[in-house]
Amino acid sequence: MFYLSTRGYHNRQKFCDILLEGLAPDGGLYLPQTYPQLNTKDFSRLRDIYNNRGYAFLAFEILSLYIDDIPSADLLALCQKTYTAEVFGDQRISPLSTIDGNLHILALSNGPTLAFKDMAMQLLGNLFEYELQRRGEQLNILGATSGDTGSAAEYAMRGKHGVQVFMTSPHGRMSRFQQAQMFSLTDKNIFNIAVQGVFDDCQNIVKAVSQDLAFKRKYKIGTVNSINWARLLAQVVYYFAGYFQATADHSQTVSFSVPSGNFGNVCAGHVARMMGLPISQLVVATNENDVLDEFFRSGSYKIRDSARTFETSSPSMDISKASNFERFIYDLLKQNPVKTAGLFSDQIAATGSFNLASDPEFAVLKNRFGFVSGKSTHENRLRTIRHMFSTYGQMVDPHTADGLKVAAEYMTPGEPMIVLETALPVKFADTIMQALHKLPDVPEKFKNLEIMPLRFEVMPPDAGQIKSYIAMNCAD
Repeated sequence: MFYLSTRGYHNRQKFCDILLEGLAPDGGLYLPQTYPQLNTKDFSRLRDIYNNRGYAFLAFEILSLYIDDIPSADLLALCQKTYTAEVFGDQRISPLSTIDGNLHILALSNGPTLAFKDMAMQLLGNLFEYELQRRGEQLNILGATSGDTGSAAEYAMRGKHGVQVFMTSPHGRMSRFQQAQMFSLTDKNIFNIAVQGVFDDCQNIVKAVSQDLAFKRKYKIGTVNSINWARLLAQVVYYFAGYFQATADHSQTVSFSVPSGNFGNVCAGHVARMMGLPISQLVVATNENDVLDEFFRSGSYKIRDSARTFETSSPSMDISKASNFERFIYDLLKQNPVKTAGLFSDQIAATGSFNLASDPEFAVLKNRFGFVSGKSTHENRLRTIRHMFSTYGQMVDPHTADGLKVAAEYMTPGEPMIVLETALPVKFADTIMQALHKLPDVPEKFKNLEIMPLRFEVMPPDAGQIKSYIAMNCAD
């Protein structure tokens, strides 16, 4: 299996190379040369593996389709090391619960940081450590987070040999719990940088540093954001797990509703669908920062600047420049790197927007790829949280509430609708209090988190200053 850049970089790469590299040298994102195609026999075999041997073995089977430069025995051991009941609190790892009839929630937030990012980040940490030890190398990870990626990455990488983490986040724009999860860590290989801006500013810094090839190579810079294919690939697995739990056989279709900001989570669903998983709809649920909803409804993609990126009660989705969107557009344009580069290297850079409304590929987008979308607001969020608690006795976080609200708009009789859980409610206690007039339960290990001393640096949204900080603190 080889990997290509969405913008046409001439070198084909193997998995372990792009694992450590992140962005391609031309600024594009890596995708497999082809998506493996699964048939009915394959799905029956995978269902049996999942039902009889569990999530770790399912992950091994899916990952093996894309990774041929790690020995099978080692890859299986990494999956078994990652996906355990001790780490994720349940032998099923991502259990499905039925809310009402065909409406389900796939639990993804029982990992170390109580957010779905753990599902991939725990594996990524083990993959990094394995490959770096195999090569005898060091890696300095530069990341951007709107809330959950940062803590998931830091908890996955803390204490790992050969890895240091430099995590940027928007200063003052995460929940108190999210900030405390990250900033209270005192591990010597963890560096938190609070950027005076919004998440998109952090993301722009990561991309700018990654595109400085001389700096990237000198200081061995890698990424953990979903621009890293390995992380997105790990997320593909739980779409299969959710499908197998919601259906009895391969003849059934399902839909997934995915709270979406940076497009990585739902892009993993797109990959699963491209492999043949019977997904009829991929529901993109946005908050007030509805750039993605606008595109899927109109064909117009318009990035918003910091001043027009709203601060909302589902802060992990306060994103107006979705990094993974380029992967989907590449597939939409029939994997044409010239057209993709024209949109993202040229038009986005020049005008901050592009419009595909008149492109024939956009006209068949829903039928060909199954994408639909919708928007949720603060009032929708509160209403959904109240409804879920009063009707079903289930407390959900505001992002999952966005997913539930938009899912209701696309329910199909007789077809399971699976909403991907984003985080546990405790991470957004203020919004839960506003909706229910009660606080969510705090897991024992996090009881005193918000009163612990914090360790972080506040810096302006300047890639040059971030590079200087990395150079001063990076591993030799």
